[in-house]
Amino acid sequence: MTKFFRKLAKISLILVYLVILAGAVVRMTGSGMGCPDWPKCFGYYIPPTEPSELQWEPNREFKKGQVIIVNETLQVAKKDFRTSLEYNKGNWETYTKHDYAIFNPWHTWVEYVNRLCGALAGLATLALAIASFKFWKTKKRITILSWLVVFSMGFQAWLGATVVYSVLEPVKITVHMIMALFIVALLLYIIYMANNEDKRIIYDKKTLIMAIVALCFTLVQIAMGAQVRQFVDHQIDLFGETSKSMWLENPSIIFYAHRSFSILVVLINCLLAYRIYKLKLGHFKMYWILFILIVEVFSGISMYYLNFPFTSQPLHLVLASILFGVQFYLVLDALKPKISPKTL
Repeated sequence: MTKFFRKLAKISLILVYLVILAGAVVRMTGSGMGCPDWPKCFGYYIPPTEPSELQWEPNREFKKGQVIIVNETLQVAKKDFRTSLEYNKGNWETYTKHDYAIFNPWHTWVEYVNRLCGALAGLATLALAIASFKFWKTKKRITILSWLVVFSMGFQAWLGATVVYSVLEPVKITVHMIMALFIVALLLYIIYMANNEDKRIIYDKKTLIMAIVALCFTLVQIAMGAQVRQFVDHQIDLFGETSKSMWLENPSIIFYAHRSFSILVVLINCLLAYRIYKLKLGHFKMYWILFILIVEVFSGISMYYLNFPFTSQPLHLVLASILFGVQFYLVLDALKPKISPKTL
C-alpha cells in the first residue's frame, strides 16, 4: 500500500508539473483570456470552435449560462430558452466581471487544455488524500499534508479564476506561479515522508546550509524572473506579439538584477556540487541540478539574443520549477544526517 501511495504521489507531482508546463504555454501564446469566464469556457464545458457558435441566431436553443458576443460584449443566457425571430434583451444579461469579449479558437483551446490539466491534477491529489488515511495512525502528518494539497489545489483554482477576472493582471499571475511551487514542495515532502527505505545521503551541517542557500537563491531568481515576465507582458501590449525584438527594449532594472543574480545561482550550486564531490557523497541529484542550470542559462541567453525562440519561454519557466523541486528534495535528504563526515 505504501508503494502504491508513493506512486500516486509521484503521478500527482507529474500532473502538477504538467499544469505548470501548460500554464507556461498559455502565457507564451497569449492565450490567458482564451476562456473569458470560469470554470466553464464561454459558458460551455467543451468550448466552441467556430465564431458562429457565439453569435445570436433565430430559432436556436440556449442553455442557462451559455455565452454569445453582441456588440463586443459577452451576453449570458439567463435561462434555458429557444430564440425567436428577433433578439430579446430580456433573455440575456451582460457579463460584468470584465469587458473582454474576443474569441480566438486557438487561444480558447490552449487555455482549455490548461484547465483540463488542472482538473486532472486536482483529481489525482484528491485520490492521494483519500489514500493517505492509511497513514492516520502511524504518520498523521502525511494525511494532514495530503489534504492540505487538496485545499491548496482548490485555492490555486480560485487564483486562476481571479487571474481571468483581472484580465491577466501580472501580479496575480506571479502569485499563481508561486502557489504552484508551494504545491510541488508539499508533494515532494509527502513523497519523502512515505519513503520507508533509508536512502538519505549523509551531509554535514555546512553542506545542509549550502543546499538551503542554493534553494533560497533559486526562489529569489524565480520571483525576479516573474517580474521580468511582467515587464515583457507590458512590452507585448505596447508593441504587439510579432515585434519580439522590441520586447526587451530599454529593460527595467529588475531585468539586469535577474541576469546578474543568475551568476550567484550558478556559483552556489557549483560550490555545493564540489563539496558533495569532495566528501564523496555521490548524490546524483546534484548532477541533475547542474544539467538543469546549464540548460536554464542557455534558454535565458537565447531569449535575449535570439528574440524569444519558440518554446524558449515555457522551457525556461518549467526548468526553473523543476530545479526548485530537485533542490527542495536535496534539502530534505540532508535534514537529518545520521553521521557527519569530517568537516572541510
